[in-house]
Amino acid sequence: MSTPTQQQVSDFQRDLDTLRGELTRVIVGQTDAVEAALTAVVVGGHLLIEGPPGLGKTTLVETLAEALQLTSQRVPFTPDLTPADLLGTYVVMESAAGRRTFEFQKGPIFSHLVLADHINRGLPKTQSALLEAMEGEEISVATEDFSLPQPFFVLATQNPLEMEGTYPLPEPQLDRFLLKVRVAPPSEEELEEILERTTDEPPPPTRAVLDGARILEMRAVAAGVPISSELRRAAVTCVAATHPGHDRAPEAVRRFVRYGASPRGAQALVRCAKAAAAAAGREAVERADLLAVCHEAIRHRLILNYEGQAEGVDPDTLITAIAEDVLG
Repeated sequence: MSTPTQQQVSDFQRDLDTLRGELTRVIVGQTDAVEAALTAVVVGGHLLIEGPPGLGKTTLVETLAEALQLTSQRVPFTPDLTPADLLGTYVVMESAAGRRTFEFQKGPIFSHLVLADHINRGLPKTQSALLEAMEGEEISVATEDFSLPQPFFVLATQNPLEMEGTYPLPEPQLDRFLLKVRVAPPSEEELEEILERTTDEPPPPTRAVLDGARILEMRAVAAGVPISSELRRAAVTCVAATHPGHDRAPEAVRRFVRYGASPRGAQALVRCAKAAAAAAGREAVERADLLAVCHEAIRHRLILNYEGQAEGVDPDTLITAIAEDVLG
């Protein structure tokens, strides 16, 4: 993979700033969710957002799709949602001559941007159907394989697990998400701005600023940003230290963690750090880029033991301890 030129990095930064500006014209606050969505899109991964309803997650996906001139679908995950509702199914079609044939009717998964709303309210078999699409960017129905449109991006929302009627996502499915971000209710100032934008006058229309082809180009630029062997080793150590048996694991990790992050965690950390460097206009990854993305890349990959769950340990505090030790 070729290293991007300074001009390519500058163009990446300019276009990402333009896209960010368009999103913030519509989305009030939620800076972490906006930045994580931008990172996931330009890296080529999927995003999990955890938080209560009504915080603008649907608006984020719709605005992103309009700004990128891409198709989008919102799929509410409810207990009665089946894999066929998500993927599509074969139906009997009759021609004018009376001949009957089976034709595949595509489901909402065949969109560039898919909002899997309240994913942990869906049944495990439906969650698994989404997992296949996220992993291979293609689906299998009966004996046929169908490719999904590119770029393909899943933004899933998850209610806090203490809410009723939820099915916790299994670890393998959590691991498929590039990043996980938590959103909090807006501040009073942000809530006032939301009211001004939505009750005084119609919200401004979203402008198309980029397209799918440009996003794929930006992915290639981000992937080509070099990272030194020293920083790559630091990323490896960060992920390895999430395992309680590792020499660099902090005492809290040894006490509260059952399983640490998988190799996908290391991949996510490096890939997102490269995108962070390009977003800042840098031609190589710096330590600050790893620090900027380590929590979102690792937090959903830490599996707490019974003591950690009983104590209500926040994985972010464990990641902070590791980052301070390894990255400084």
